[in-house]
Amino acid sequence: MKIEQIIEKIKNNNSFSYEEINDVIQKYSDGQLSDEDFYPLLKTIYDFDIDDESLYNLTLSMKNSGEVLDLTNLGRTVDKHSTGGVSDTTTIVLVPVLACLGTKMLKLSGRSLGFTGGTCDKLECFEGYKTEISLSDAFELVKKNGGCMMTSTAKLAPADKKIYALRDKTNLVDNVSLIASSVMSKKLATGADIIVLDVKYGNGAFMPNKNSAKKLGKKMMMLAKRDKKCAKIVYGDMSQPLGYNIGTLLECMEAIDILKKFDKNNPLTKACVKLAAICHSLDKNIPYFVSKNKVIEVMKNGKALDKLKTMVSSQGGSLELFDAKYPIPQKIAYAQENLKIKGFKTKELGEIINNLNHRYNTNKYGIITYNKIGEKIKKGEKLFSLYAPSEELENISKQILDCFEF
Repeated sequence: MKIEQIIEKIKNNNSFSYEEINDVIQKYSDGQLSDEDFYPLLKTIYDFDIDDESLYNLTLSMKNSGEVLDLTNLGRTVDKHSTGGVSDTTTIVLVPVLACLGTKMLKLSGRSLGFTGGTCDKLECFEGYKTEISLSDAFELVKKNGGCMMTSTAKLAPADKKIYALRDKTNLVDNVSLIASSVMSKKLATGADIIVLDVKYGNGAFMPNKNSAKKLGKKMMMLAKRDKKCAKIVYGDMSQPLGYNIGTLLECMEAIDILKKFDKNNPLTKACVKLAAICHSLDKNIPYFVSKNKVIEVMKNGKALDKLKTMVSSQGGSLELFDAKYPIPQKIAYAQENLKIKGFKTKELGEIINNLNHRYNTNKYGIITYNKIGEKIKKGEKLFSLYAPSEELENISKQILDCFEF
């Protein structure tokens, strides 16, 4: 079927079949159709939206545009996906915690994108850590260690990569159906039995508020169920950084800290416990509170920390970072009066730090914050510690201060 005929179906509120859309997706994926050919269809979906039947057919064709992993030899497996955020290191904590409890995860992660940090970039802070490994090696590591963290293979949903690039280039990113098909085409291709979706909202996320996040969550759940997957949505507020550290190296060190010393009041710890407990309870089919107690136990007794060390060394990573002390910051900003934090420009904070590291081709720059929304800061107490090149200190410090709302 020609693109023009599918466009007419969309405009007339009619569904298109898997065969119809798959023919177009495969031709676009392998280069038979150009961006100029495919754009009108994408723009029509963006402007008119599509029904659930058509959305599933689109997602399925994107999923089947490349390799679909078969994880049956690993037994029952779980996958977790976050829609992005600032200071989100839950994956590095989650995978070893679950491995200690017998819940297996082959975690395929991405790199830094826009204002969000990339899990693979953080893992490479362990000097020598190999994020790019073969799937056969990854399967062996899951069998041996209970989990594996690696970069996503280019063979998974290649059509999504082309479509996302075109959406990005033509300002067609913020459509709930297109976001859902992009996320779920990759998640369904990874082959896990259980998918936990961490949908973020707020000024530090792609979804501006909880209502828009719920619309996205509803569509992703529909796609998971149609593909006969067990799925669960978790909604996370990203109106402030999830942790206290922002910046690739600093975030990796914070993940280690979470496993070194359990702090029930730490927001990042709370998020990790919640996600891990949901994954484990779905996997073992036991009540959430039972799983939560088990998660807390392996975080408190050091087993999860030891498991992370095992995982890092198994993929060639150095363990030096586990004993490393925080470097001395280049600048510490102090409160000039008594203050109370009203909010953060979270997205801007992420962009400032990501751009700084990219400009200098490093992972070591960033900030450590000390308070969350609603907390009071007395005059003379620390606002943030800054790690930046000397020539950028004053400029970056002013930019960061502008991201605090008092």
